[in-house]
Amino acid sequence: MSRTRKRTALVVGVLAPLLLGLVTACTPTVPLTPAADATNPKCAEIIVRLPQSVVDQPIRETNAQATSAWGNPTSVLLRCGVAQPAPSASCSTVNGVDWVVDVSGSPRYVYTTWGRSPATQVVVDTKLTQGQEAIILDDLGNAVGSIPQTKQCTRKDPGFVPDSTPAPTP
Repeated sequence: MSRTRKRTALVVGVLAPLLLGLVTACTPTVPLTPAADATNPKCAEIIVRLPQSVVDQPIRETNAQATSAWGNPTSVLLRCGVAQPAPSASCSTVNGVDWVVDVSGSPRYVYTTWGRSPATQVVVDTKLTQGQEAIILDDLGNAVGSIPQTKQCTRKDPGFVPDSTPAPTP
């Protein structure tokens, strides 16, 4: 390899990570309020297991403990340490995790874990995610499922998400 090619490879090898860091630094931090029980050690177990992307939306920095966000613009928010929701007929299971849904703020759906303490809340902007709620909950299932389940949905509503069994991606 010629000296010019070696020098070019060295410059690219050094500058590429710096440029990537600058581009990433341009994405603003998502401001969130921590949940009441955000300091619970079980929330830390969730946060360290979160995926780097959900439905191809990259994870974002947040300013509050036990929170996370994905997408630019932000399409998915997560807060661990929220209060357990009241029993509801809008309860279903995705990837082994029971969720209660509140669609009253449509197009933002609020999904809260059922039977896990502390509970975790996921807010999905359905306009931005285009009906991929079940896939999002599936993507988050391994992390959220790290909190042991103590109760289960007694009556399940399979229709609260467009498809409670996500299709495999090629």
